[in-house]
Amino acid sequence: MFKFAVYILLFIILTIISQVGGIVYILSTFFFKKDQYGKLKQLALALFVYSVTTFLVIPKIAPLFGRQKIQNSKFVTYHNFLTVLCNRNYVTPELNNTIEKVGAQLHKKLPNIQLVYLDANFPFFDDFPLLPHLSHNDGKKIDLSFVYKTELGSLTNNKPSRSGYGIFESPKKQEQNTPILCKKKGYWQYDFTKYLTLGSTDNLFFALKENRILLNILSKQKSVSKIFIEPHLKSRLQLTSTKIRFHGCKAVRHDDHIHLQIK
Repeated sequence: MFKFAVYILLFIILTIISQVGGIVYILSTFFFKKDQYGKLKQLALALFVYSVTTFLVIPKIAPLFGRQKIQNSKFVTYHNFLTVLCNRNYVTPELNNTIEKVGAQLHKKLPNIQLVYLDANFPFFDDFPLLPHLSHNDGKKIDLSFVYKTELGSLTNNKPSRSGYGIFESPKKQEQNTPILCKKKGYWQYDFTKYLTLGSTDNLFFALKENRILLNILSKQKSVSKIFIEPHLKSRLQLTSTKIRFHGCKAVRHDDHIHLQIK
């Protein structure tokens, strides 16, 4: 019973992380007898099958479910390879086109700067949750990174955390402090992403002018319906688009990333 419980737990965890990892793991456990090399063979087989499935099979099947793998280019790229490895980089064709268009426009204004994405959606089935996100379940949502600069003032495609989440551009004294307000209301999860950084990287700083450019480009796309960032950042960047709005206390704070969704 204990081993069965472990199998079920691993199945759940791997499914939550990558959607298909649990199925690959369970199937691989039945390929070899439990001799002295069984576990090693099972692990090797699981890794091999998972890699083939992720990089060769899923990109061919996902379009049947209305999803595409995000097209990486000199304009658009992922921040952390785990996003790709865990199949969290799928969107609808419309969102894929929007991302590429925004990346090209950003590149024209900020040469050498790419549009860097974080979590998007899983490849299969609407309403399948992509945890810990509340709404990334239909191929129409994606998280994008802000633009940062180094201590010397030069722009960089690097980000302050390895995951892209959890290192916040907090409100200044004179700005609305939504994180504190939400936590006072009992929404304990509001800054939970501070535990999901996977470690910090270089000492980087929020690029004020450049993030204003990025968000204005995003808000001018006809396909875009909503953009979520923290209220203090909208005010600080002097953004006026009604598409840019507050996401509510039930979500997590958005001063470490941008949430974008299309119609």
